[in-house]
Amino acid sequence: MSSYPRKIINDPIYGFITIDEPLLFQIINHPWYQRLRRIYQMAMAQMVYPGAVHTRLHHSLGAYHLICLALNELKAKGIEITPAECTAAKAAILLHDIGHGPFSHALEHVLVPGVHHESLGLQIMQNLDEEFDGKLETAISIFTNQYSKLYLHQLISGQLDVDRMDYLTRDSFFTGVSEGVIGYDRILKMLTVYEGQLMVEEKGIYSVEKFLVARRQMYWQVYLHKTVLAAEKMIVKIIERAREIYALNNDLKLNATLDYFFKEYYDMNDEALYNFCLLDDYDVMFAIKKWSNHQDIVLSTLCTALLNRKLYKCKLQTHAFDENEVDEKRRQLAMKMNISQEEAGYFVFTGEAMNTTYTLKDERINIISKSGIFTDISQVDDPLIHKTLSMPVKKFYICQFVYSA
Repeated sequence: MSSYPRKIINDPIYGFITIDEPLLFQIINHPWYQRLRRIYQMAMAQMVYPGAVHTRLHHSLGAYHLICLALNELKAKGIEITPAECTAAKAAILLHDIGHGPFSHALEHVLVPGVHHESLGLQIMQNLDEEFDGKLETAISIFTNQYSKLYLHQLISGQLDVDRMDYLTRDSFFTGVSEGVIGYDRILKMLTVYEGQLMVEEKGIYSVEKFLVARRQMYWQVYLHKTVLAAEKMIVKIIERAREIYALNNDLKLNATLDYFFKEYYDMNDEALYNFCLLDDYDVMFAIKKWSNHQDIVLSTLCTALLNRKLYKCKLQTHAFDENEVDEKRRQLAMKMNISQEEAGYFVFTGEAMNTTYTLKDERINIISKSGIFTDISQVDDPLIHKTLSMPVKKFYICQFVYSA
């Protein structure tokens, strides 16, 4: 018998989630995992949807619950999965977002330039594996798609994985946006394995179609909502300005962990990784509150505006903005604020936002018929999936700060 008790966690979406394996307790109780309590799942979406304050920890536990259901379903259909493989897959999904930093995707590549959260996550998992005496070896193998049973990786990272199933369901619940509701329970019931790959039984095709439609709608209505985009770009510009000032002098110094990541150069070695695992949303918000009184007008204006929700005005359209008009807007704002046109670039700028629901180059969703013939979902005789969901949609945006002296 395990020395660890059986624990249940009451989740607002799925009800009771059960934790009853020693390795999973080790992961959940580790400070690096507990850090996920202090990182918002949806970064700045709470500026538009006040209920969107759920965390990466909520999401990872939800994805863990869904993989438990999926593994049980596959085993019930005669797919051979050992207890050790089940535990490894559960460990991998619990840790799949461990590499996220403060404000998740909003500050990715900004706070730690050029480093993707998945590579950081792998580095963290490898450190934990050493700490746990090699108990995460199989989990890492599954996570990196090196394990012999491909479908275990596909459950964790694919176009129809439990990660996406949970975040769509959870983000829909906490934002109140019903377009994100999916039939995750039916999709899980329709999963099967054929020739070592994860597939969906033919009768589940409409649930998968609903999943793909929901994902596209959630991107434009929530994740790429123009005001969410404005808030996330504002926090990005704050970090960029802080880094620029920090390079010139040390008057931004916080005497806190965040200082480490404003160095001109550092390697993501064990020291950097340790410091990264101390960072969360609270560190960045503390800095923003402090910098709101900084003498630099660009930094203090941006910080004060974000704290008080005086966000950029953001406009989206299908074609690029006229650069001459953008330059003129910068010139006018520079005069109003008595700053340079280069500095005005923090207050008026353009960019692109793209939403691709189903990328044919990526991991595919295969539908299998009763006769054993499988087809990629984009090739199924359904014009909605084939012609719409596989086409990327790109929009151009302009963010402009409305300055009042």
